[in-house]
Amino acid sequence: MPAQGEPAAPPPRENPGLISEIGKMFGRLPGLKSTSETIGDLNDRAKDATKGAADTLSNLAKPSMVSGRIVCPVSANGAPDCKSASDKLCQAKGFKEGKSLTMDSAETCSAKVLIPGRTRKPDDCRTDNYVTAALCQ
Repeated sequence: MPAQGEPAAPPPRENPGLISEIGKMFGRLPGLKSTSETIGDLNDRAKDATKGAADTLSNLAKPSMVSGRIVCPVSANGAPDCKSASDKLCQAKGFKEGKSLTMDSAETCSAKVLIPGRTRKPDDCRTDNYVTAALCQ
């Protein structure tokens, strides 16, 4: 204990060390968040990104191959319109539209061809084209 006339000793100087000083320096910087706040923000962003990706994927049409047999109508220029047949095949299976994958053709003749002794004429038979498989969306 100091005597009455002696001045009081100054308090000991604090020597916290390098780590403590760096912590104080970061504590004085504006706008820094704690680790838990930063992780929480990152988790929220990840949830938002995941939800956005899931929404995008669910909105994409899932193409599917379907099979059947739909005749391709003949267009005004005489060519078969197999795009509309593909669409009809896909719509029959609950899809919006389609693109033909495989096709078939068959000759369709009138009953006149079966008459014995009758000569076959050019307009007795026609070739029909069919879509047998389509990729639908």
